[in-house]
Amino acid sequence: ALAFAERGASVIVNDLGADTKGGGKSSAAADKVVEEIRAKGGKAVANYDSVEDGEKLIQTALDAFGRIGVILRDRSFARTSDLDWDLIQRVHLRGSFLVTRAAWNHMKNQKFGRIIMTASAAGIYGNFGQANYSAAKLGLLGLANTLAIEGRKYNIHCNTIAPVAGSRLTETVMPPDLVASLKPEYVAPLVLWLGHEQCQENGGLFEVLKLSLYLRWERTQGYIVRQKNQSMKPESIRDHWEKICDFTDATKPANIQESLQSMVSVLSQVESQGDVGVNPAAAAASAAVGQKLPPTTFSFNHTQCILYALGVGMSTKDPDHLRFLYEGHPDFSCLPTFGVIPSQAAMMDGGLSSVPGLNIDFTQVLHGEQYLELYKPLPTSEIVLPAVNTYSGNELVCYNQFSVFVVGAGGFGGKRSSEKAKPPVPPPKRSPDAVVIDSTTRDQAALYRLSGDWNPLHIDPSFAAMGGFKAPILHGLCSFGFAARHVLKQFADNDPSRFKAIKVRFVKPVMPGQSLQTEMWKEGNRVHIQCKVKETDAVVLAGAYVDLHRASGASPENLSQGGGLQSELVFAEIGRRIKDVGSELVKKVNAVFGWEITKDGKKAAQWTIDLKSGSGSLHKGPYSGKVDVTMTVSDEDFMEVVQGKLNPQKAFFSGKLKVRGNIMLSQKLEVILKDYAKL
Repeated sequence: ALAFAERGASVIVNDLGADTKGGGKSSAAADKVVEEIRAKGGKAVANYDSVEDGEKLIQTALDAFGRIGVILRDRSFARTSDLDWDLIQRVHLRGSFLVTRAAWNHMKNQKFGRIIMTASAAGIYGNFGQANYSAAKLGLLGLANTLAIEGRKYNIHCNTIAPVAGSRLTETVMPPDLVASLKPEYVAPLVLWLGHEQCQENGGLFEVLKLSLYLRWERTQGYIVRQKNQSMKPESIRDHWEKICDFTDATKPANIQESLQSMVSVLSQVESQGDVGVNPAAAAASAAVGQKLPPTTFSFNHTQCILYALGVGMSTKDPDHLRFLYEGHPDFSCLPTFGVIPSQAAMMDGGLSSVPGLNIDFTQVLHGEQYLELYKPLPTSEIVLPAVNTYSGNELVCYNQFSVFVVGAGGFGGKRSSEKAKPPVPPPKRSPDAVVIDSTTRDQAALYRLSGDWNPLHIDPSFAAMGGFKAPILHGLCSFGFAARHVLKQFADNDPSRFKAIKVRFVKPVMPGQSLQTEMWKEGNRVHIQCKVKETDAVVLAGAYVDLHRASGASPENLSQGGGLQSELVFAEIGRRIKDVGSELVKKVNAVFGWEITKDGKKAAQWTIDLKSGSGSLHKGPYSGKVDVTMTVSDEDFMEVVQGKLNPQKAFFSGKLKVRGNIMLSQKLEVILKDYAKL
């Protein structure tokens, strides 16, 4: 309202004056804004009617200013899940309809109007516990899109915004720093432009924070599963589901006409086809020997990398996992074992079944062994061409070797093994150097299959029963991913560039919900691993190992750990203070802080301040426990902050200080640092 008035608009400020829970009524909120506008020489009138009295609201504008130009519908009540369905629909959806209907004919007669509906990310994407609110907000988008079509010839344009801003409704759910940084002033410029007569945008949907983002619908090319003169079966949908959902070369229909046009085009293709015959599978089994699969294209981005990490058990509960789960993390990386996904897609998406002589019953397929070798860290988004070798463009990224057993099949002749196969290696005959226990969830297989392994054995109870299992089993490659990331964290500080290769033999299946126990033996650059089900002590991965590249530069094993760093003096002083009054600090703080100090852009030292357990402690180097919040900062900037020359919040917002984990806990650091400005 202030921004419109500043640009010369006459403004009706409508606010029922309800509290944040939707109750009560007051003129104070609207009056305050009107007074601000008038104090600056602008024109404004207050209105306190409910949006359900849309005619009264519009009449106020006509009486005061003689015309109506722009309608901006904003949220009126708190987004709490206990509000009943009808109330939310009445305020958000019906209220917008009534106000707009009251203004519509006036806009038509004057041949000008600009309508901005306020939707929400909850309506676009959905949000847990907000079914009524989400439905109303997405309903607003449908209303706005239709108004854009109907109003076009009258120069009435209708667009939708989904803003995020700090306000009295969001200050209770957002940290104060975030509320302060998401000012309504950052939303207003987009609204002003959409309301301007020169703006010809119509039917748009915009998300807006500090930046404005245009959203549009996208549709896959799909797959024709119906043939002329043949019935259409759900099995055809199932078998081609990945192609149906493939957004490669996606189209972007802008209206219902474009949507229907492509449908009609497909229909005509089907009708013009002759009867489709079925080719008999008459090739002999020996024809499969020596066959090569044709190159195929596999594209992925950070979404698939994150989905895979979640599928193999990574969680935001562990701060060390965030680099694999958050695309905005400064060290965002793809888990090395994601390398199996492109090649598996090439093999399973019609690959193996297309080989002459391999008439495979997939209920009898068992994944026997897997070998993966990386030649470089995997990118977090790329288009790759997988066979057994996987390329990023022309550059070889990784090599996969699958050993697959089909129960009851055979007849190929020759030896039962191959010289080319990477052999499993038994672990040393001594106690393991490290053991990690990790729980899978009941939905682990359902989540992992979203990375591309659509075998029904892992989701369909009836299909699993045909294979002789009491229930769907966990993917072997999911256990493979669990074990690999255990090694990566235990012996490589979660650095994907140190991962070279992994070999495993799949021994027994794991049921979703069971716990995996990974036992590890380090010998040089090779880490031998054996994985068991903790509840049954059954070995599920055997003869396995991970080969690592040697640590170099500033990697964890060769950290300078403070050599020549000014910050070492600060941590030494903090260590002395913890020894003196650690118990008192533990009571006040109750958190574990991790510090990563960099020098010339590389990690140079690592410290952990434990003010949660015992009487507190200071650790130098890698830390095996859980850290609540981790801060990354250069040695120079750290000293600037400690000496009070650099404000920590400014350092954070300028990117000099990076924080991951529970950011609010960082406020408690003042208890530790404030006394050490002068060392």
